[in-house]
Amino acid sequence: MHQYLSLREKIGFSIGEYSASVVWGSLMFFLPVFYTDTFGLSAATVGTMFLIVRLFDSVNDPVMGTIADHTHTRWGKFRPYLLWFAIPYGLAAILMFSVPDLHYQGKIIYAYVTYTLMMIIYTAIMIPYNSMVGVMSPNPDERTSLSSLKFVFAYAASMSVQGLVIPMVEWLGKGDDILGYRYTMTLFGVVCIVFFIIAFLSSKERVYPDPAQKTDIKQDYKNLFQNKAWVVLILVSLGILIYVAIRSAVIMYYFQYYLNYKEGAGIFMVVGTICVLLGVFPTKYLSRQMGKRNLFITCMVLISISSALFFWAGKNMFWLYVFQIIFSLASGPTMPLLWSMLADAADYGEWKYGRRSTGLVYSAATFAQKAGFSIGGALTMWMLSGFGYVANAVQSEDTLLGIKLSMSILPAVIAALTIVALLYYNLDQKNVEKIAISLEEKRNLYR
Repeated sequence: MHQYLSLREKIGFSIGEYSASVVWGSLMFFLPVFYTDTFGLSAATVGTMFLIVRLFDSVNDPVMGTIADHTHTRWGKFRPYLLWFAIPYGLAAILMFSVPDLHYQGKIIYAYVTYTLMMIIYTAIMIPYNSMVGVMSPNPDERTSLSSLKFVFAYAASMSVQGLVIPMVEWLGKGDDILGYRYTMTLFGVVCIVFFIIAFLSSKERVYPDPAQKTDIKQDYKNLFQNKAWVVLILVSLGILIYVAIRSAVIMYYFQYYLNYKEGAGIFMVVGTICVLLGVFPTKYLSRQMGKRNLFITCMVLISISSALFFWAGKNMFWLYVFQIIFSLASGPTMPLLWSMLADAADYGEWKYGRRSTGLVYSAATFAQKAGFSIGGALTMWMLSGFGYVANAVQSEDTLLGIKLSMSILPAVIAALTIVALLYYNLDQKNVEKIAISLEEKRNLYR
């Protein structure tokens, strides 16, 4: 139960999350409006592409997790991927936000190819990176602490994207959004490369499976789906990413067309992310006081209610900010809790079935998140198309209603459904600590 991590190692490792979240934030907040209003694709085409590419990519996650679990290098199982894919990651981000001089069909092909490439590389680096939370320390509290710090950098990256992309595109492009996006993502891409290399150099793997454990992929998958805690977390992951993807994809449209206040979107998003960040800090303390599941449920109740109230607030900016702050503060603990609870589920699987498959546990969870991301993103673009959205034009009342629903009621309903799933989570703090002690004793036998 020892194996405390130094602050230096925690920070060095967690800085890699900045690289992850810069691209993820760009995908969530700006790629939809980039594709429709700058790249020149229809909302329906973008929605279909989001669904196809993201579902294809999500299927790759368990495959990548299995590959990582069976990787053996002097640097460990997961750590080397941070070095191997750092440069391809940055380059793919730049290509994705570039606009080629092609006809409409050619642009569709280019968008599919570059978006698919980005998602494949994202999977190849992020599955191992997220899996490292479960192998850097066997201590459950240290994992929660590491997850919390990791998401501090995630939200710092989100603020960078939310607050800087709009002014950077305008300043660097000097009125040409195509050049503005390309130069902006080039700067972000270089930062991503450097930060992933720092994460590689700063971290170390310490938790290993029993050396006597034989490779049995079929058994690993069977054990995974028998792990009730993991199944619940998969459903929760799916639900969270659906409503997050919907709100993130629609927020630029919401400000530009519903509120007629495009320039206010960045500040609104940054305020939200600052509040999310503030919500992260007490996660470790609150989870110890309330239990991880109970804290998670409380957060989801607040998220669902505050999201629904966006519909009631209309165009009143005071109440929109109030509900955004509540929504964001409640969102703070959710992702650190999720990744920490996944590590607990991995421990439970090893304790229950005698086999450890950390990469598979995390990759399957990422699969659910990407599936949720694909469904949420596609739903948003299809709703815009179905409600009659026309790029760079005055929108009809029906279109504005669709944008408003996507920002409020639809995410609220989905968030409420995740609460039902969490009621079935079966690992409390005492069981987690008991399992951790048992596994530590077992590992001492084969060190």
